Amino acid sequence: MRLTKSTDLALRVVMSLAVIGEEESTIAKIADAMQVPYSHLAKVAAQLQRLGLVESRRGRGGGLRITAAGLRASVGGLVRRLEGEGDVVDCEGATPCPLNSSCRLRGALRRAQEAFYASLDPLTVEDLTRSPTGPVLVGLVAVNP
Repeated sequence: MRLTKSTDLALRVVMSLAVIGEEESTIAKIADAMQVPYSHLAKVAAQLQRLGLVESRRGRGGGLRITAAGLRASVGGLVRRLEGEGDVVDCEGATPCPLNSSCRLRGALRRAQEAFYASLDPLTVEDLTRSPTGPVLVGLVAVNP
């Protein structure tokens, strides 16, 4: 299974915000540190805000901050919400698979997908930021003065 770039970026954003705790960082600073386009990061940050994982304050001195729910969020649950409920393969697409009614692959892929998520379920965002990852993230994400 492969995560979308948006999900990957969202995980890196919440991890970065987790290591700076109560401090805030701006979308521009995080985008620069991660070498990603500002516009892409802004969309990801908006989605994280809708999910209640980050808070955003606009204007001068504003920025992003992780919420308590964001720190405690299950990585598996977060990835499920960010990736959506779709199947690994699209058997019903524009050209439906002729094996659709008797295919064993679709079920096997669903089970594999759920096993992937289940392996991430016990981990929290806070768990992901423990050493050695946390210190590296602190060096990447500049805190507002």
